[in-house]
Amino acid sequence: MRLLVSGGGTGGHVYPALSLVKYVKEVEPDSEFMYVGTERGLESSIVKHENLPFASVDIQGFRRKLTFENVTTIQKFLKSIKDSKRIIKEFKPDVVVGTGGYVCAPVVYGAHKLGVPTLIHEQNSVPGVANKFLSRYVDKIAVCFEDAIEYFPQAKVELTGNPRAQEVAGLSPNNYLADTYHLDTAKKTVLIFGGSRGAQTMMNAVAESLAELEAKDYQTIIATGKIYYDDMIKGIELDALKNVRILPYIDNMTDVLANTDLVVSRAGATSIAEFTGMGLPSILIPSPNVTNDHQTKNAMSLVKVGAAELLKDSDLSGASLIKTIDDIMNDPNKLQQMATEAEKIGYQDATTHLYELLKALQK
Repeated sequence: MRLLVSGGGTGGHVYPALSLVKYVKEVEPDSEFMYVGTERGLESSIVKHENLPFASVDIQGFRRKLTFENVTTIQKFLKSIKDSKRIIKEFKPDVVVGTGGYVCAPVVYGAHKLGVPTLIHEQNSVPGVANKFLSRYVDKIAVCFEDAIEYFPQAKVELTGNPRAQEVAGLSPNNYLADTYHLDTAKKTVLIFGGSRGAQTMMNAVAESLAELEAKDYQTIIATGKIYYDDMIKGIELDALKNVRILPYIDNMTDVLANTDLVVSRAGATSIAEFTGMGLPSILIPSPNVTNDHQTKNAMSLVKVGAAELLKDSDLSGASLIKTIDDIMNDPNKLQQMATEAEKIGYQDATTHLYELLKALQK
């Protein structure tokens, strides 16, 4: 299979695409791939690190307010369609997949205009602008939440789940935390992270509660996001911390998740896919700064079945964070029940389902 994928802006759009690529490599080792993104986006560094062929287009997102900058955006969009068509003609893909973010709009639309089969993958419960636009043109639409189905043409849409869930499912605990972070493998572990870009209100609450976290019976790993790391560690002797580890970013997230007992995070769709795929309970703190409050809707799909607890960003403080964590970590039965419910809703065959859709589209 010759597969061209596009998606960017956040890790939530990039990692599902990479999970799909890895799966296709396994089942069809002779396959060839092309990833199309922007040079400015997170996808550029992530994809290049994976040694995948990478091509870029120059495009930017629309401003919601009427500004002159949107004129430039339209001009860039039209040019990026032309550039995308050139890339597609040169690579000659069997199928083109878009996983969200404004960069995939000209790529998938260009493929449609060239008669190449297309599929978009929507991770969130409320679709983004790019996927709403593309839904009129693509051949197939894959979604991760039942709530997203209503936004798309019913004849095109299928509930598949997120490829990241299948990629991480079945990973077993190992010595990674001891070998990498010098933590105690016999202790239960809490992971706190704010997504690929970090989350300021979360990190403010964590900073307030560091002394208490250091004194707990469980141990804590904190991924601050690179832009908040320096502020978080200011005045802290990192080597003196016995029970807490503070990192700007976690490269090997699957290894950390495999040794985690509770996750505290935003409610991004791909993050949710990762820890439900592994059957991990969670405390979800939806970002208030996302379109249509879709992270709250993502979170509620777990909360309503008992796989997660919801903590509102507006209610977040060091005290509320510690209390919510302790209520779960100090109750082994609750921790186990939440884990059981999380595993039930993890789409552990998501990538297989997506691959079957691609094969059906392949001419």
